[in-house]
Amino acid sequence: MLRVAEGFGRSVVRGVEEVGFASALFLESLLWAALGPTRRQPVRLTAVFAQMMQIGIGALPITTVLSATIGMMLAIQSLYSLGLFGAESFATIGIALSVVREFAPLIVGILIAGRSGSALAARFSTMMINQEVDALRVIGISPVRFLVAPALFAMMVMVPCLTIWANIVALAAAGVFVTGALQISMSAYFADVVAALSVNDLAHGLGKSVLFAAMVALVSTVNGALADGGAEGVGRRTTRAVVHSIAAIIVVDMIFAFVVTAG
Repeated sequence: MLRVAEGFGRSVVRGVEEVGFASALFLESLLWAALGPTRRQPVRLTAVFAQMMQIGIGALPITTVLSATIGMMLAIQSLYSLGLFGAESFATIGIALSVVREFAPLIVGILIAGRSGSALAARFSTMMINQEVDALRVIGISPVRFLVAPALFAMMVMVPCLTIWANIVALAAAGVFVTGALQISMSAYFADVVAALSVNDLAHGLGKSVLFAAMVALVSTVNGALADGGAEGVGRRTTRAVVHSIAAIIVVDMIFAFVVTAG
């Protein structure tokens, strides 16, 4: 029992330390963005745009495929479930709210965690093991300004953009099935979608997407910064970053939805 309690305590302490490390990285990134130009060390826009291309533009094809699939599946299940009660006409409302408030930000967040978060963790792990981060410090370059801030800001910009695109694709794909099943026009379908949604619904999904982006970037960076043990350590930290990012996204999504909806 003592060993179990000690192991649990050590895990809790490590978790708290990693959360504190991530918070420090986030605050330091904001400070470099605000005060860097005054010190002649601004966050490089070219690095931010390069990260935006990798994170956002590079993820468009897979985002489109997954969003269309999710939209179609949601339409099929909604029509089937509501059809049991003869309420198929209300399917559009459930589809619109589910996609915009939950599925689009969640799917994009998980996708970015698996695609870009893993790449970010592997990159930082390799640099830590090769002592490239220490070399940056020696020559007077802040690793947070040079490495962390561009990835963090790029992810916080592009994930909401991908979420908007996922909303459009998922709703359009759902509309293809709904219009055929209910024998209505696409314009009538989108009129129902617009009537069912509000600005708060869109803000709910986009707010979560910004939060998910920051979490993925920070979790991946923290895991990469703590890497050791050569190539095996890189693989271990990369896997850990993806698992922790996806778990954090799902848990925070549940808490966010409960707090906002209950409020």
